[in-house]
Amino acid sequence: MVAATPVPSPTPTPSQTPSPTATPVSYTPAAAFRATTGATIPIGKCVNMGNHLEAPKEGDWGRAIVDADFTLIKAAGFDTIRLPVRWSSHALATAPYTIDAAFLARVRHVVDTARAAGLNVMLNLHHYEEMATAPAAHAERFAGLWKQIAAAFADAPEASVWFELMNEPNGALNDSNLKAILTPALAAVRVTNPTRPVIIGGQNWSGVPSLATLQLPDDPRLVVTIHTYDPFDFTHQNATWLAPLPVPPLGRTFGSAADYRGLDANLATVRAYMRTTGRQVFVGEYGATDDPGVPLAQRILYYGTISSAYASIGVQSCAWAYANTFKLRDGGGWLPGMTEAIRTTTTLQ
Repeated sequence: MVAATPVPSPTPTPSQTPSPTATPVSYTPAAAFRATTGATIPIGKCVNMGNHLEAPKEGDWGRAIVDADFTLIKAAGFDTIRLPVRWSSHALATAPYTIDAAFLARVRHVVDTARAAGLNVMLNLHHYEEMATAPAAHAERFAGLWKQIAAAFADAPEASVWFELMNEPNGALNDSNLKAILTPALAAVRVTNPTRPVIIGGQNWSGVPSLATLQLPDDPRLVVTIHTYDPFDFTHQNATWLAPLPVPPLGRTFGSAADYRGLDANLATVRAYMRTTGRQVFVGEYGATDDPGVPLAQRILYYGTISSAYASIGVQSCAWAYANTFKLRDGGGWLPGMTEAIRTTTTLQ
């Protein structure tokens, strides 16, 4: 997510008459969509452990994870964490692409501690940046990393630990080659984890439009993910790390008629995909900047609106992020009103 350089999704076509400007729209959470194809995972209320283990080194982009974090997350009503991990920076560049044993043990400790607190874990491969520029050259290493990750976590319960093959495919990793790149990695996973749910997102940072062209490997236990940071000029205002891309200026507010029109169009796209394919879809990332220039009330409105809107069509979502960037928790406490605003579906499955 945010430490890279995400590209905003194309502006969706309006799907219905917008609400008046500055009048919040209320979305009522519904029961979770029941998949008839692929796997179903009980995500519930979810938060990303952002800018921790997907940094070049843990601690480079904020504080490190501590064991007590997961008790706090569970107590705040969350059911699941998504754990981004930069495996590629902790493994040999040549075959057999051995992952550093200490780093692997650290990730295992984090997963086990989260599970002990009663949380589900989505374990992913994040910020393998070379895959966006030279995917064919790194395909064998990508599969080699997953062979090791899968073997290391083969004994973890399938009901509460799920794998996500590649965070936000982008750049040269797109629909022309994505299925071919993912298939050998998925095969490597299936050697040791034949029935574990595996999560896959599409090209162009897994934005909502990626559903239109997503081609999945042939596997009966897949779950589809999307990410949404629309409207980008609100969620990423003053995000100076985007440079040299244009940095949206401070001052953009959320809640206009156009904002709700775009959200409703995205909901229509996701709903149509689920009905057509029978597959569960979930929002793996959404969020908005915690820049001091953005009022907390605006962030509360955004997180509440996005999570409720997707829950209204049976889609669960995972907020970015816990404590380091776009944060929900700062210092010794949760930002007032933030966790209460986040909603999920009325059932888990």
